[in-house]
Amino acid sequence: MYLWTLRHSHSHSVADSGRTCCQTLTLYPQPTGSGGPLRIVFTEGPGRYVPGGAPLGSGDVGYVRGATLNLHEPGAVRALLDAASTRGWQPGTRRAVEIDGWSLLEPAAASRAGATGSAGVITQQPAGH
Repeated sequence: MYLWTLRHSHSHSVADSGRTCCQTLTLYPQPTGSGGPLRIVFTEGPGRYVPGGAPLGSGDVGYVRGATLNLHEPGAVRALLDAASTRGWQPGTRRAVEIDGWSLLEPAAASRAGATGSAGVITQQPAGH
């Protein structure tokens, strides 16, 4: 079982005089102490969107012309967790692990599109902006 949080953040760059949005999905294995957190990070970039709200949902991430997920949906979180495991993430790892979410998006979205249900239990914890 996992508890999870979703955070939207911004980084400011003097080089490009702009602001970059980022969504970080953090999964905490339960019971506490059974492994380190897994951070799946989606950073805005060319052809990718990571909105912070209207007109798109606050948990939406995706390619402008391609796969998308809403990170507030437990089924999407499960699909990302499964994709991370398929790519070698080990749940019992004691340290925090950070993965580029874009490497997981297409397999997770494909899994969601073909899913008729999801296994496992995931609970969302409230998170601030």
